[in-house]
Amino acid sequence: MTLAYQPGESALHGLDPRAKLALQAAFALVAFAHTTPLGLALLTPVAVLAPYLADASPLAALREFWVALPFLLAGPLVAAIALGPPWLRPDAAVTAALASYRVVLVLLVAAAYVYSTPARESRAAVRWLLPGRVGAVAGVGVALVFRFLPVLQSDLAGRRDAVNARLGTERSLRERIRLVAVGGLARALDRAGRLSVALRARCFAWNPTPPPLAFRGRDWLATAAAFVMAVAALV
Repeated sequence: MTLAYQPGESALHGLDPRAKLALQAAFALVAFAHTTPLGLALLTPVAVLAPYLADASPLAALREFWVALPFLLAGPLVAAIALGPPWLRPDAAVTAALASYRVVLVLLVAAAYVYSTPARESRAAVRWLLPGRVGAVAGVGVALVFRFLPVLQSDLAGRRDAVNARLGTERSLRERIRLVAVGGLARALDRAGRLSVALRARCFAWNPTPPPLAFRGRDWLATAAAFVMAVAALV
């Protein structure tokens, strides 16, 4: 599974994208406002359940962010090291660990949104939230990110496999990172250039006809839940 829309009939697939955006934003607000052991413990079941509601699994969602996970794991270790006495700062390590775990929870909820929402609906929701030229530009950006990110992710994975197939595992970690990063960046720039040509060749429009968006009962319930979480973040 790649970090892209997966057709399905799950609970999240049936929600309006605006309601899902409200839930995602409210969850992030609560996570950042209550980055405590108790707060994150209460949010963990919600974050773990989110991918299941999009017909995915939490482990599959976490694998999509394998590039960021080493940095999240290294954060507490780096924060614990001091350049002078007492040399180790356990309190800083705990704070960094809570912050890293908070990011993991937010990523799980974000993955559930991506799995359950077509790029066209995300673009329409952004244009609804931001009318005018600003909304049109932001909608284009969102749509391109959702379509382009899985391709870049696949390119990086392919580059990593190619390096490993050429005895890359016997090289140093720094050298492997350099080979994968440089090759991935070159491939990304090449794809960006071809994407620009393809958009012009297809007479890309800033104002296409968006898909219809309509709130139903469950969308109002989801929005109400997002409102309650937003209030909890402010309390």
